[in-house]
Amino acid sequence: MNELIIQHFISNPEKYISGEQLSQTLQCSRTAVWKHIQELKKLGYRFESSPRKGYKLILKPELLRAAELISECYSSTLGRHIHLYDKLESTQIEAHRLVANGSGHGVLVIAEKQTSGRGRMGRPWHSPAGLGIWMSLVITPQISLTFAPQITLLTAVALCRTIRKAVQVDVGIKWPNDLLIGNKKISGILVESSGEDERIRYMVIGVGISCNLQVEDYPPELREKVTSLYIESGKIVDRTKLIAAFLHQFEELYNLYLEEGFAPIRTLWESLTVSLHQPITITNSQGRMEGTMIGIDDMGALIVRRADGSEVHVYSGETNI
Repeated sequence: MNELIIQHFISNPEKYISGEQLSQTLQCSRTAVWKHIQELKKLGYRFESSPRKGYKLILKPELLRAAELISECYSSTLGRHIHLYDKLESTQIEAHRLVANGSGHGVLVIAEKQTSGRGRMGRPWHSPAGLGIWMSLVITPQISLTFAPQITLLTAVALCRTIRKAVQVDVGIKWPNDLLIGNKKISGILVESSGEDERIRYMVIGVGISCNLQVEDYPPELREKVTSLYIESGKIVDRTKLIAAFLHQFEELYNLYLEEGFAPIRTLWESLTVSLHQPITITNSQGRMEGTMIGIDDMGALIVRRADGSEVHVYSGETNI
């Protein structure tokens, strides 16, 4: 039925079609038509509606295609092997499975939709079909597990620089792994490491970017906390080009990191964060602490100056600014 409805709109481009017309053509109730329209919205289709005119199709989602992604990618090692799925429980889970079966550095897993997408601390990640970028990248850096947090910060820098250039929105980094526009979350990063003898065997870098979602695509409880690139820019984001640009930017910074260490990444991160020299509250297993963020250290820990002038290095926790 959904396919029939879409074909009807495609055959009548730029035209409003009433619910009554659709119900007669498809021989179903107007309530059924409405339900199918809602289902199509969840799949990324966009409709303009008018009480008197009916519905008009204004956007048909462009599905990601592995061949197009590979042809667009101009990174040398990342994204040369892409596993693209219509639906996954989680791209992180699939990436770990692929590594267990022999996949290596540069493998990219993408899902149009995640049924159990997750962020830090097991929190659910809203991943509707066709509207965002839900992906996991495998890398194999020859570094100690101690330095794993630096990769999260490197990823944030790469993603922030990519979005600023490609979409031209004022996005910034919130420690340790969120990207914000204003005070609303636009993207999250989840880095998981597997190690042996204190060395990293491989890392899976999960990235979620809310691209073309509208306000109604979010559950009511999220609408005050999150936003999308479409909401902020007013423009539909080409997801294929954004993925390719991110891989290129990440590879450049990753190679810089391997050659020169964390220092240049640290400088870039501090230039892009939304909380430098701002009052900040950190909550972690040690409790709650307030202070002013003055930077990050060589290990990627947050440096906070408390009211008494003392400095604390924070390695984990939740921040509020």
